[in-house]
Amino acid sequence: MHVTECDVPSSSVLGRDLIRSAYFHDSYRVPLARRGLTIVEIFFALFGHTPGWMKALLIIRNAIARCFGLEAPTAAEILKPTMRASYRVGDKIGPWPIFFISDDEIVAGRNNKHLDFRVSVLRLTDGDAESVVVSTVCSVHNLAGKIYLFFIVPFHRTGVQALLSNAVAAKRL
Repeated sequence: MHVTECDVPSSSVLGRDLIRSAYFHDSYRVPLARRGLTIVEIFFALFGHTPGWMKALLIIRNAIARCFGLEAPTAAEILKPTMRASYRVGDKIGPWPIFFISDDEIVAGRNNKHLDFRVSVLRLTDGDAESVVVSTVCSVHNLAGKIYLFFIVPFHRTGVQALLSNAVAAKRL
């Protein structure tokens, strides 16, 4: 089993205009073997099991971001994300505020001075087969956003693929 890069699904609430105008976007898909998971359980099957190397990089990145006056998750939000019984738009899920939530998709992210980003976790059903697609969309506001993405995108691509493949290998999805 491997992670497949794909287009942002047309059924995602991440609209075509947002994707077309984005400075960066990507999308990765894996099969969903565990039927009956809620979208929140799928989200935490991925983002609730971040590898140590990724947690360390995120904590360092967030400390630097706060030095520049940017809103960033705390170390506690990175080290030990907690799953609540219910969520709605505006709540934080893991380190990010929720912008949209339904039975099959959750979109979280953050708006900052240098860029806005959204991460979508979407369950897709195609006949009897189900899959999970994680999509990221970034809109930059200035040169700082472009510079930031230049350095972050390689880590992002590796990280998202690692989260997906680890979740499948551990049978969390």
